[in-house]
Amino acid sequence: MVKDFQDQNYWALILGGSSGLGYASAKKLAKHGMNIIIIHRDRRSEIPDIEEAFDEIRASGVKFESFNADAVKKESREVLVEKIREVLGENGKIRTLLHSIAKGNLKPMTGDDNLLENLDFQLTIDAMALSLYDWTQAIFRNKLFSKDARVISFTSDGNKKAWKNYAAVSAAKVTLEALTRSMALEFAGHGIRANCIQAGITVTRSFQMIPGNETLRVHALKHNPFRRLTVPDDVANVVYLLSKDEASWITGTIIPVNGGEHLM
Repeated sequence: MVKDFQDQNYWALILGGSSGLGYASAKKLAKHGMNIIIIHRDRRSEIPDIEEAFDEIRASGVKFESFNADAVKKESREVLVEKIREVLGENGKIRTLLHSIAKGNLKPMTGDDNLLENLDFQLTIDAMALSLYDWTQAIFRNKLFSKDARVISFTSDGNKKAWKNYAAVSAAKVTLEALTRSMALEFAGHGIRANCIQAGITVTRSFQMIPGNETLRVHALKHNPFRRLTVPDDVANVVYLLSKDEASWITGTIIPVNGGEHLM
């Protein structure tokens, strides 16, 4: 296997990397020589299993650090940035900032109780969209990005399609895409490329929390030309491709990674 990033002191900072797309991307980048920092927010009871999964990343022979902390809160972010600076040392730089935070409210707009409220939108958009900008700014201000850096995030079909109980997350995805385009424009002069991956229906822990997710699976299988669902490794492969030198002319895009699911 080609170790594209070996001996370059490149790091990937992955926000939300203990499972799903973030974890798959961490494994893929590590196999190609990228050092990894994962920030995740999980219950203490889940940590032993998560640490066991992280062993697969460590086995790649790269440097690895993880922090079980809230990546969304400003106070926590400031503390984490200082810890990241220590991990990077004098010569380490962040090549890839990957946003994979899935922290949204999945509530209905109608019914008798537990309805979607303004605050639910605020919390969801802050966690799943605005935190991408907050982290990009924090890493940029602290001069921790490499000269040729990549900011990557994940959107979904919910950016355009209406799914029941998905309104807050849908609004967050649209915000995330708008931010990606603006960051691509305004950070270009500093060597930062920003792109958003629109993954197909992928069975992850966060996807399984969506009410009616089985209907979405069936629909995706029916309309995918390859007659299978997207898997995390499909998406991780594109995170790797976007992190390579050869992808330096790709920025400000929303890239479908779904095997043609959007065609039908």
